[in-house]
Amino acid sequence: MQVEKLSLILLKTAIFTAVAPFTVGLWFPTQVHRAYDSLTFSPQPSFPCEIVSWILFGFGAAIYFWCAWDFSVKGLGTPAPIDAPKNLVVNGLYRYLRNPMYVGVFFLVLSRAVYFWSVPIVVYLLLVAICANLFILCYEEPHLRKVFGEQYPDYCRRVPRWIPRIRAAR
Repeated sequence: MQVEKLSLILLKTAIFTAVAPFTVGLWFPTQVHRAYDSLTFSPQPSFPCEIVSWILFGFGAAIYFWCAWDFSVKGLGTPAPIDAPKNLVVNGLYRYLRNPMYVGVFFLVLSRAVYFWSVPIVVYLLLVAICANLFILCYEEPHLRKVFGEQYPDYCRRVPRWIPRIRAAR
């Protein structure tokens, strides 16, 4: 692949990441905390909570960036629905789970909930998960079936949507 083309794809992926996952995974949870902090008991984060929060953050960021890299390099597209991968990505974390990128963002939100010890952020996480699932069921999966034909239902039979299998699909 041409370096210029890959560079453009990676730039578009970085822009999408700065807008969508950053906003949903980090900025909105912080705003939820600020909005509800005075209404609920929210102690200062303890050192163990900070450590767990940073571990969850690192795990979520690693998952997201790994998947975004695979979308860019192997899929020849971005995570943005308007510039989706041209090839079905079925390697890396996608061998274990069909939606690891969403799971990575969920871990980012969970990291904020642990850091702020915030029930409102947990409620926000549940809403994000419900919205993501509806988006996947109503738009993404039908679109992928249309674009990739029989290759996508075959992939769906081998790889679960949300709960990873211990062994990777071949």
